[in-house]
Amino acid sequence: MGQPGTSGRGPYRTGIKRREQIVSAAAKAFAEHGYSGASMRGIAAEVGVTPTALLRHFETKEELLAAVLQWWATETMAITRDGQGGIAAFERLRELMRYHTEHRGLLELFTRFTGEASHPAHPARPFITRRYETVVHNLTERLLTAAEVGEVPPLTQAQSETEIRLLCSVMDGLEIQWLLDPGVDLVGLFDKYLTRTLERWKNGSYDG
Repeated sequence: MGQPGTSGRGPYRTGIKRREQIVSAAAKAFAEHGYSGASMRGIAAEVGVTPTALLRHFETKEELLAAVLQWWATETMAITRDGQGGIAAFERLRELMRYHTEHRGLLELFTRFTGEASHPAHPARPFITRRYETVVHNLTERLLTAAEVGEVPPLTQAQSETEIRLLCSVMDGLEIQWLLDPGVDLVGLFDKYLTRTLERWKNGSYDG
């Protein structure tokens, strides 16, 4: 047992806080300058530490990128990862759009990485690819669950996946339009689209 005042909890908490500050600064830098344009030195300066001190938390830029992507995923997945299935899961997407309007920097970051990750060598490509695969798979299964419990008429796996890919494309498109022009009503437009889509599904009118 350590002596009074020498517990490692204080330094440990300080280290965790510093790490969070670095990840936050990196997210901002990556969103503004892209992965290639952001520098470890610039991120360190933003946090107020030396590059050497930053390297004690993250040895490489790739490691820092991984932390930023995981942070983003945790922030956004928490909104829809509540165990709800069927149509209720899709209703939660409205909340996700509202979240984006309150955390523009995170959306800018993901959108920029998505574009950059089209290059096969980009370090974010595996994460972005898995992210889309996971989202499409999970939502496809939730729509199929909605059919199983009678919330919507039966549909095939292929029809469900087609519907989800179309839904995701509208979400992405509206988000990009809003980033380019904040006057675009991201929440309102998505609410209208989702309401019409859910009604169409309940009527058994599927694409694909």
